[in-house]
Amino acid sequence: MARYIPPHKRHSKDSNIPSPSPSPSPSPSHQPQLRLHRKSKKQQQQQQKSFIPGTKIFYAKDFVYRWIVAPDDQDAQLSSSIRFKELSCESIERKDGQKPMILVCDRVREEMNEKGNSFDKSPWVSIVEKIQEDLLTSFQIARSEMSKDGEQNIPRFVFRFGKILFNDSPSINLDDINNSSDVENVLSQYKKRYYTNVPTSFVDAVLGDYVSRIGLDFVEEKENYYVKVSDKSRPHTTISCKCRVIEGVGELDIYKIELNELRHMIADISCLDKNLDLRLLLSSKRILTSLTDDNKDSLSNIVKSAVIDSEVKGGLRWPLGKESFGDRYIVVGVWHTKAKTFSNSSMRLKVRHADRFDFRTSTGEVAQEASLRVPELTKLLRDENLELDPMIDMVRDTLKLIWGHFLLWEGSLT
Repeated sequence: MARYIPPHKRHSKDSNIPSPSPSPSPSPSHQPQLRLHRKSKKQQQQQQKSFIPGTKIFYAKDFVYRWIVAPDDQDAQLSSSIRFKELSCESIERKDGQKPMILVCDRVREEMNEKGNSFDKSPWVSIVEKIQEDLLTSFQIARSEMSKDGEQNIPRFVFRFGKILFNDSPSINLDDINNSSDVENVLSQYKKRYYTNVPTSFVDAVLGDYVSRIGLDFVEEKENYYVKVSDKSRPHTTISCKCRVIEGVGELDIYKIELNELRHMIADISCLDKNLDLRLLLSSKRILTSLTDDNKDSLSNIVKSAVIDSEVKGGLRWPLGKESFGDRYIVVGVWHTKAKTFSNSSMRLKVRHADRFDFRTSTGEVAQEASLRVPELTKLLRDENLELDPMIDMVRDTLKLIWGHFLLWEGSLT
């Protein structure tokens, strides 16, 4: 009998044939009118598709999505200077068959280089003014849904570094943007995604400079595996088994079982004068509390059957037939992560290397990610007896710190 080869280690006989090269970009003087695919408000709020392998994202019924331009875009000269630039991104190009676009504003960069921050309001002030009402409402809703039948929802608020990508498509003329006095209004309805994979040079700057400058101390380094399991009794849900390796045995051991993350609010910020963008994410971790012993044993059997293999995407593979249990559970994705955490009295920074693979689509990605959390904000968020208003000040103060340190990075995205 032929040896079983998992999908993510198979190679076609044509695998050495290079992919066709994309057509060369036209010169600026002959650049066609760029068009972007438009999305309805309902699609924005309910169909924010995840592009992380092995992941399905759930959105609360009152989910809020905001896209914001910083510095503030209420300036005709600002909108007339905006353009789109292609970004080389192999994983996105494989999925979409084309290069994604990023938003660029030459005027902002020129002014910042010449005279520093010359805008009427600091970005962290104008951003919070725009989203304050949505933040307060979403904070209250997340609090009210912490306990549900069979699960415990733990709200959290994260500042995540990355880049907002736009898809090239024939639905809007770039002239509409340049002639508008409100860029956010024109572009807010169009398809975009948030790409969390940050360049190695940014991670190096964070670890080599920003950590010590802000006064963050090393806390721990963790290596985890996440086994994503489809449950036929919950067809729209993915169970995530968070695992550690048992030393000396080489087997995985489950120490936490969660359901899909539930998102309450996202504010994506296009930072026109910076090389990275920012995402503010309010979500809830959904921890399963209603599993029977038989359910736990079934999941444990799947996890313990996994073979740790650094040569495969996601770091795990299964012997033939062992990737499922009965007719209820089957593995649909795997993650292998290594994370370093740093903290001080007011914030917590995580830098993570993630290797992910989705068995359903046979696609994977290796990414480096960086995010910030504010422990005191999380504490307020989870205590229904405490006031919400101080949380707004914490968001503003954290944005100010991010602008003053992390977003000073001047490296290249490619």
